[in-house]
Amino acid sequence: MLVVGATGELGTHAVHGLLARGAQPAVAGRDTARLDALAIRTGCPAFPIDAYDLDGCARAAPWAAAALGGLDGVLVAVGVPAFGSADSVPDAVAEHLMTVNALCPMAVLRGAVPVVRDGGFLAAITGAIVETPLMGTADYAAAKSALSVWLGVVSREVRRRGVDVVDARLPHMDTGFTTRAIAGSPPRLPAGADPATEMAALLDRLLRPTGKWIT
Repeated sequence: MLVVGATGELGTHAVHGLLARGAQPAVAGRDTARLDALAIRTGCPAFPIDAYDLDGCARAAPWAAAALGGLDGVLVAVGVPAFGSADSVPDAVAEHLMTVNALCPMAVLRGAVPVVRDGGFLAAITGAIVETPLMGTADYAAAKSALSVWLGVVSREVRRRGVDVVDARLPHMDTGFTTRAIAGSPPRLPAGADPATEMAALLDRLLRPTGKWIT
């Protein structure tokens, strides 16, 4: 399995959860220092990526397939938020949101389509914001929704191979994610769900031999 965004909180939960379930993860991420430390702690092969290097993102899955001797699944757990009314978000921020939250995951999974084994999975975390976008999140929600639509089409394209395409619309979680926004302040949010519990449930779903998230 390849986990992209492995140095973030959700990605780290995914890596340790996969190891606990007997899977063999490879890890990819932007923060090379944290990525190297994760690789040393876990023994997982590591691949540095940058969201603005889409060609590099597309090479992550073929690299993982070579490093692991095959690839059964890819989970993309990258993302960055920004907040503010649509007329207050600078174009540069909107571009960054679309690149990190949509174009980067798309590139990773596009590169994975030819190499993931039949019956495997391609997954990305979009979030509940796709279903219930809030005021002050127009650009952030648009980027996540773009990824969600893309996943839905890809799911039909690879269905004949038995590949699950998973649009993981996880709820708001207590990860401190909103405090790392690149612009603006988050709207009032309810208490976040436990990220370890949510990731465990997602991994259990991904590793089941049958069942589709997207229909």
